[in-house]
Amino acid sequence: MKKILLIGSLSVILLNCNKKPEAPAADKVSADTATTTEKVIDTLGAKSFCYMGVTGKDTVFVSIDDNLGTITGKMATKNSEKDSNKGTLSGIKSGDTLKLTYEFASEGISGNKNDIYFIQTKDGLMEGIGERDAETGTKYASEKKIKYEGGRNLKTADCNTVAKALE
Repeated sequence: MKKILLIGSLSVILLNCNKKPEAPAADKVSADTATTTEKVIDTLGAKSFCYMGVTGKDTVFVSIDDNLGTITGKMATKNSEKDSNKGTLSGIKSGDTLKLTYEFASEGISGNKNDIYFIQTKDGLMEGIGERDAETGTKYASEKKIKYEGGRNLKTADCNTVAKALE
């Protein structure tokens, strides 16, 4: 009797060892869920922003690209009673402050440079006003003394409109 039980147990074990495991059947997906895809959001690419500010008859246009805190862009000031200027912006973003260098052409002379700082808000940009360094005349004398009240306020604008003005 022991031999029969032993032979029976061994045969069951051997049959189970030779058996290939079955892959679980894939759940059937309905047509509605198969066609639904989530939109991929690029969190690492450059972010583009456009701004415009009007003071009296003067208008300022700004287009910036923020690539992980490295800022590039263009700016143009169209003045009604003075020469206008147009140029490029480059710099960094530190918190909500854009610390930029504006290289521009004005009065027919290119190669002019000025530091220009903006506070970026949900509504637009506020330009910083501060005393300039006596030696260069282009850099702020002290970043701590820059005031953002009283400077130009630029509001978010349509990028197509700003791009046309920057051409």
